[in-house]
Amino acid sequence: MNRLRASLTAAVAAIALTTASLVPADACTRAVYLGSDDVVITGRTMDWAEDMHTNLWVFPKGIERDGAAGANTPKWTSKYGSLIASGYDVGTADGMNEAGLVANLLYLAESDYGTTEGKPALSMSLWAQYVLDNFATVSDAVAALEEEPFRVVTAELPNGRAAQLHLAISDATGDSAIFEYLEGKLVIHHGRQYQVMTNSPSYDQQLALNAYWQSIGGLTFLPGTNRAADRFARASFLINAIPTQADPNYIGAVPGGSFANQAAASVLSVMRAVSVPLGITTPGQPNISSTLWRTISDQKEKVYFFDSSTSPNAFWVPLADLDLKEGAPVKKLTLAGGKVYSGNAADKFEEAKPFAFMPVDVK
Repeated sequence: MNRLRASLTAAVAAIALTTASLVPADACTRAVYLGSDDVVITGRTMDWAEDMHTNLWVFPKGIERDGAAGANTPKWTSKYGSLIASGYDVGTADGMNEAGLVANLLYLAESDYGTTEGKPALSMSLWAQYVLDNFATVSDAVAALEEEPFRVVTAELPNGRAAQLHLAISDATGDSAIFEYLEGKLVIHHGRQYQVMTNSPSYDQQLALNAYWQSIGGLTFLPGTNRAADRFARASFLINAIPTQADPNYIGAVPGGSFANQAAASVLSVMRAVSVPLGITTPGQPNISSTLWRTISDQKEKVYFFDSSTSPNAFWVPLADLDLKEGAPVKKLTLAGGKVYSGNAADKFEEAKPFAFMPVDVK
């Protein structure tokens, strides 16, 4: 008994020391659901300290881009059309392309991008968009990015905070990868098992902390704070606890209805369960932030769901209802200013001039 008590005390102390040392940071959660019938769904929350003036944008394939980082920056033409959620209309924060590849940017206070070392530079605002424009699968993205054809360069966001972010991607097969820059080095975690990502600490430490909670079991006890490590543990348990196949007793189930719709609702319930309520504050940690919105990306059916914390309705956009062909116009769905939508909102997008991605100075 004493040995068990000592082991538990040591484990809890280690967790307490790790979480106590975290730099207060804006928080988000991402989780990938792996269901039967090849159903793959990625959910994420966007937790931020202020209104990000998010809008949804349709970018057709064939758009010519550059990395917004001066003369030595990559240039490319998008191979895939995408539907994205912007942050401040200066960068891509979240989105899915027509191949079912999903990209999610989340905050990571420990991010250190190092120097360009003479390599081409890519503005942080385009990191997620570069992946959505160029790749159909996680394996293809990892194979290209692990060669480090460019270095990500960050800058201050419109609110004055540094854009210290890490990137999670997933594809229609359920494969995942996490990209972090730590101490100037790119670190990649690639595999179907990397379903969940939150914020601090670095991903290897998040995995170690989660292993402790897995040994206890989610039906016995789950950590309940809004810290990143605790949200990681809850999301990891919940995303694997919801049904992985159609359930005829599912609340709201429709005879002959789509399992994908049932699964999307389950994933949304998980993301709501790990959200931070609007207006919540944490003493001594002013930057732990409320959840502003959630997205659910159905990568089999190619449907993007958007759930705002300040709207009475969630709505969805089937990519099949968008014109993503080369030469099609860029379109925008305005969310900023309290706009409210419900149901299929694909026909509510309007042609618009693309926003300018945030440029960076490369020294």
